[in-house]
Amino acid sequence: MLHGPMDSITHATLGAAVSQAVLGRALGRRAAIWGAAIGTLPDLDIIAFPWMDTLQRLEWHRGPSHALPFLLAASPALGWLIARIHRGKTTVPRASLAAFLVLATHVLIDSFTVYGTSVLAPLGAFRAGLNNLFIIDPLFTLPLLLGLATALLAKNGSRLRRSANTAGLALAALYAAWSFGAKAAAESAFEKAIAGRGIPAIRSMSSPTPFNTILWRCLAETPDSFLIGYHSLLAPQRPVEFLAIPKNPAAAAAMPHRRTLERLEWFSNGYLTIEPIPGGFLASDWRFAEFQSSPGAPPTALFAWKISEGGEVTPLRAKFDAPARLRALVDAMF
Repeated sequence: MLHGPMDSITHATLGAAVSQAVLGRALGRRAAIWGAAIGTLPDLDIIAFPWMDTLQRLEWHRGPSHALPFLLAASPALGWLIARIHRGKTTVPRASLAAFLVLATHVLIDSFTVYGTSVLAPLGAFRAGLNNLFIIDPLFTLPLLLGLATALLAKNGSRLRRSANTAGLALAALYAAWSFGAKAAAESAFEKAIAGRGIPAIRSMSSPTPFNTILWRCLAETPDSFLIGYHSLLAPQRPVEFLAIPKNPAAAAAMPHRRTLERLEWFSNGYLTIEPIPGGFLASDWRFAEFQSSPGAPPTALFAWKISEGGEVTPLRAKFDAPARLRALVDAMF
């Protein structure tokens, strides 16, 4: 699900920093504790996973608990709880504002990633994904963490407590803003590469590679295939080489499980291929990453599922050499 300990650290740290900024004067360090807890709250949707199948999990995660109706309902309830526990320290409106901002920033940074967020669930199926940050980016999280840690170590009511936390939030916001500019530069390079080769692209998307906003990955759709290419902002003159993934529409047409296909098409935003394999079909979502066991070998998608002849959907974990993959990404930057 592209969700792990580092992702939780980012949400907890951002929530703590936002809450500290709003409620720090009234509650002191306890404001950060509330923010960390509330910042983690939306991702507790995974508690329901044991009672769900694979497709239900795809629809549920970053679904209702990350949507505007939940934010609007949960914020005043959490604000009332905070104000009641800290009676006389803060008001319900101010505590509710803090809770809303913590939840909203959680949803916002989730919407910055490729995985996307169902911001209108259950009222609509729209899934927001701006693709400007990788799900784990130290350059976004570390300023928040350092600013918050400095603030919490400072004396209560001191100027350092306020300024350090504000500086951490400002640096993280500036980095997020930079990512949009970096994305625009990368997309310009991709558009020129596609146009220069006369590729009949129907649409395309770009996203950062792991842990940075320097090396970008492009996924372009043509009538017959998906094309994957990389561009580094540190090597702007390097030609973009594209890897072609055949669409194989006949395999998708032959798959009898139409409901399954529709849900995977929705989740992948249409960047999906189907191919027959022994015992069923292989569905691959090409938005995230691809791996090759050796140069020239068929690529494998990070997100893939086996669909049995009976319709059972099983997630497949891509097997790859993580250190070698990271070395390749670093080499591609320069």
